[in-house]
Amino acid sequence: MAGNTFGSLFKLTTFGESHGAAIGGIIDGCPAGLALDLEMIQQEMNRRKPGQSAIVTQRKEPDTVVFYSGIFEGKTTGVPIGFAIHNTNQKSHDYSHIKDSYRPSHADYVYDQKYGHRDYRGGGRSSARETACRVVAGAIAKQLLSDVKINAFVSSVGEITLDKNYHELDFSLTESNPVRCPDPAKAAEMEERIRQIRKEGDTIGGTIMCVLQNVPLGLGEPVFDKLHAELGKAMLSINAVKGFEYGSGFEGATMKGSEHNDIFNEDGTTKTNLSGGIQGGISNGMDIYFNVAFKPVATIMQSQDTINKDGDIVEMKGKGRHDPCVVPRAVPIVEAMAALVLADYYLINKTIKK
Repeated sequence: MAGNTFGSLFKLTTFGESHGAAIGGIIDGCPAGLALDLEMIQQEMNRRKPGQSAIVTQRKEPDTVVFYSGIFEGKTTGVPIGFAIHNTNQKSHDYSHIKDSYRPSHADYVYDQKYGHRDYRGGGRSSARETACRVVAGAIAKQLLSDVKINAFVSSVGEITLDKNYHELDFSLTESNPVRCPDPAKAAEMEERIRQIRKEGDTIGGTIMCVLQNVPLGLGEPVFDKLHAELGKAMLSINAVKGFEYGSGFEGATMKGSEHNDIFNEDGTTKTNLSGGIQGGISNGMDIYFNVAFKPVATIMQSQDTINKDGDIVEMKGKGRHDPCVVPRAVPIVEAMAALVLADYYLINKTIKK
């Protein structure tokens, strides 16, 4: 299986399956001498881990990170940083009913067809549990980018949408509720909707907005490695993501140039920011903001028709512990992937100027 590494200079390679002994990764290219706050890394993991509230999967995993290399006396040494997160609460029998059948809209079928074999326990490598490794690397990238502020939050659950400009929001409230929406009233509505969906044995999608502030001017490479292209790749690599837009996004397609152009101020900033902080694929010093759309989780606790390995139509009903809505736990994952992209381009920039 190819495609397990992300990044050019600041690289993350991940390994492991949902119900294997462990998941983990190797971070290559992190500069030496970076003082790491290991407690901060674990706090980021706690934001993503299962079982943290009544509206997420009840799989109980401490998600404790164990580092094996690359860190000495609290600082990075410049060699690859190896780490693992041991799986302690697998219930593989919950998946025995799909050993020979394929869940609709899941990776089961394509994995079996592509590789001729698959780990059906929790989806194996296709499980979103792999994203825990990204959060570890993202937490280190955040510390490398100490002046950059990265804030993601849930902006919608199903049809319930937070209709406010991000400038009106207090990001410190994001962690004050299990939905991770910085508007308490909307958060309560979203939480109730998720609880209702869970009772129905169904799932629901949503969106996450991410705002990157204090990003240095000049990150990103023209042509194929534009900053927004790499952010798009990063977000679309997250499980269940169906869409990405930055700046004015699809709404910009309805506007005239005279409405959409960001007029310069004398200091190089712009009066508006429909460009989303990126012009010509390069950061311009303004806030970078983007939206990420997540589909409803494919595994539902309702009966559905599907096919088995022999092509027979069979009935299937989900079992086990699954999120009724992924967006609350996906917030730190979105932040982590954004941090990995920025860290990579930050290091690339150091190679082109004295």
